[in-house]
Amino acid sequence: MSKNLVIVESPAKAKKINQFLGKDYSVMASVGHVRDLPAKKLGVDVEKEFEPEYVSTARGKKVLKELKDEAKKCEKVYLAPDPDREGEAIAWHLYEALKKTVGEENFYRVTYNEITKPAILAAFEQPEQIDMDRVNAQQARRILDRLVGFQGSPVVRKQIRGAQSVGRVQTVALRLVVERENEIENFKPETYFTVGAQVRKQEQPLDPFSVKLARINNEPIGVKDRKLLPGAVKTQEQLEAIQKELDSSAMKVSDVITKEVTRRARPPFITSTLQQSASGSLGFAPARTMGIAQKLYESGLITYMRTDSFNIAKSAQEEGREFIKSNYGAEYLPEKPNFYKSKGAAQEAHEAIRPTDVTVEPGREGIKLEAAEQKLYRLIWERFVASQMVPAKINRRTIEVEAGSENTYLFRATASEIAFPGYMKASGIEAAADKPKEGEDNAETEKIPPLTKGEGLDVLDWLTEQKETKPVARYTEASLIRALEENGVGRPSTYAAIMSKLDEREYVIKEKRSLIPTDLGKELVTLVLRTEAKLKHENKIDLFEARFTADMETKLDEVEEGKIEWTEMMKEFYPSLLEWIEHAKETAEPAFVEKCFQALENVTEWAPAVKSGRRTYDDNKTFLDLKEKVAEGELLSKRQGEMLHKMCCRYMKQVPETLVKELELVEPEAVRGDTPRKLELLAKVKFDEPQKVGKRTYDDKKFVTSLGDQITMGKRLSERQVAYLDTLLTKYSDQIENFEAVKAEFKLGEKVEVEADPSTAPVLAMMEQVTEWAEPTKRGKREFNDKTFYESLSSQFKGKGSLSDRQLAALKKMAARYADQIPNYAEMQDQYGLPAPRKPKPKKEEAATEE
Repeated sequence: MSKNLVIVESPAKAKKINQFLGKDYSVMASVGHVRDLPAKKLGVDVEKEFEPEYVSTARGKKVLKELKDEAKKCEKVYLAPDPDREGEAIAWHLYEALKKTVGEENFYRVTYNEITKPAILAAFEQPEQIDMDRVNAQQARRILDRLVGFQGSPVVRKQIRGAQSVGRVQTVALRLVVERENEIENFKPETYFTVGAQVRKQEQPLDPFSVKLARINNEPIGVKDRKLLPGAVKTQEQLEAIQKELDSSAMKVSDVITKEVTRRARPPFITSTLQQSASGSLGFAPARTMGIAQKLYESGLITYMRTDSFNIAKSAQEEGREFIKSNYGAEYLPEKPNFYKSKGAAQEAHEAIRPTDVTVEPGREGIKLEAAEQKLYRLIWERFVASQMVPAKINRRTIEVEAGSENTYLFRATASEIAFPGYMKASGIEAAADKPKEGEDNAETEKIPPLTKGEGLDVLDWLTEQKETKPVARYTEASLIRALEENGVGRPSTYAAIMSKLDEREYVIKEKRSLIPTDLGKELVTLVLRTEAKLKHENKIDLFEARFTADMETKLDEVEEGKIEWTEMMKEFYPSLLEWIEHAKETAEPAFVEKCFQALENVTEWAPAVKSGRRTYDDNKTFLDLKEKVAEGELLSKRQGEMLHKMCCRYMKQVPETLVKELELVEPEAVRGDTPRKLELLAKVKFDEPQKVGKRTYDDKKFVTSLGDQITMGKRLSERQVAYLDTLLTKYSDQIENFEAVKAEFKLGEKVEVEADPSTAPVLAMMEQVTEWAEPTKRGKREFNDKTFYESLSSQFKGKGSLSDRQLAALKKMAARYADQIPNYAEMQDQYGLPAPRKPKPKKEEAATEE
């Protein structure tokens, strides 16, 4: 019988730690949180110091039973989840759940930054107690997010059709994306011309090189911060005048400037910079990066991957210096170790992300790693080794060339060469330290021959180009994480979840690597900005403003440091939430509603009620119901007001002319003439069974019936509805008699096809090899069936020739779950942007993420 029970978070970690501790220890996994706030109610008593109600999670019930059974056999319980707020909270929840089984005095908290035998044994030699300040910081964050999610989201859902939620940090991130998109859309490009020349010496060596016009009469030209400088060449006439003068003047070297640039190594990775670098250089999404890093950590190859500290253990630093001296030479080793200062409240007790053993070079890990794991390990290893090396020395030579007679034209060329690689010996050669900023034109020349001041040059060719100023680039996941970090919004452990939430909620889509807000995302931010304006008018705080969110993060840090009580922080925050909710409730103008009621009072011939599915659409009843609500003192929402106005438009022929003008009623567009014919053709079709995909059910029969009901009510279908109707005609073409004639009748062949992502067809073909599908699973009332989802996507691709970005992303995620049935999956992973292989698993309770 084991004398000691050790509880960690993951089974993989449990197995490895058990090998280090031996037979006197039983190591088990909690698999994350075992207790959380209830899923279907608020679970926070705001009247009683924000007292939370914790319940066992669905998975946690089974896990706790197993842990209690084992704990009864043991004398001591060591709580060893991860060394961060979330891990501390998991340890506390385990303690609370097990303290009646094992005496309270027999619990110990154990933390470690790496899963190596020396680190684990050292941690168990000095066990500690649970840090309640850290627990309270996590508890405060959880309750903050629960209050925003449960109390703020219903307001948003009522105001915006299709919106699912707001999140304390998620919505701030979305706001940044939307504001950047607005900046791009409002940007007015300006045309300008660049002037350059390909030149060469008048004596050997005669190798040509390029120079670029930088100043005219000492006034800078070109672009800076996406705006034209005063001296910029803006018109064709200016360009021709300059060209004419230059054609008749000689070019000579006016100055040769040589400068040695010292470039220091960047610090080792922290969570945010690892996600940014992996996204930029490897194309990994933040969630994928963290998943791979988790595996490397549990394999004992790297230290803990959720950290905001640049600190490095002294022993690791000494080992790194010894490795550098032995493998690169003493000239690459600084006299004193390199130290990097962490920001703000970073936990100096934590370490940056580094290899646990610097001598384990990439490619020689000693264990089998997947290709993506090897790439990420190399990135981490190289960054750590480089961070402990001397700076690089770069010789930068700038040549200034003058020309002109009436005006003075100054041309420049700059070239760099590495005098001493320094840390680049480990990390590889990087771009020049002073490379041009975004929106500027200052590219370097690859090579410049030896030149002296006053030397003449021959012009081989003039290089002119017409350009436009460019707006700021859209955010990528990497640059959005950087922006959040710079604004103090969120923390390392939350960034990957925030990116995933924006995608899941359909607030943004990814085009290549760029984040583009959807109409839904824009509408939500419009509501947020409108609410902010109301709050500012009353000198009140906006909940989703970056500074306020950053201030809350600072307060959470102060809770963790024991400087403030978490309940006091909650009391300060909660009124702001209530004010935001009150100001976000947008209502229809009462006078406008009353006018609509007056108009509809004149209607004597109402359209007959139409039943569609479980719902019955009855204009007369809707009018009477809304009127009754207003009579009882209830204000109608903006959406209800818009619905009332549309109803007035439908019945405008029965409305007095004065009210038609006052309400600006417009007769609804008539039903398209070909729509009834399309519906008639589909009425004879045997539709596929409904397909459940994620949170949605795709039911072709129900969709067509719904469109028929709208036509019956005299409603004109939207462009999207008509487009999908045409898609269904193509999808069921084998059941439609003389389809070629139908195709010609509705000009289906003339529809503009959406260009398919080139990876779509290969990934669908890969999935054809799957023979054993996971059993369908139910979550609440929803069923998730991989096989039917794949068949649905395959059918849609056949009909339309493309899938949406979200559908393709879901297909690739599914392919990863069946990687063991797909030959050469690893080779195709990077080629087609596929996730790392993984097994189907039940939905995790995401206790650490926002509601």
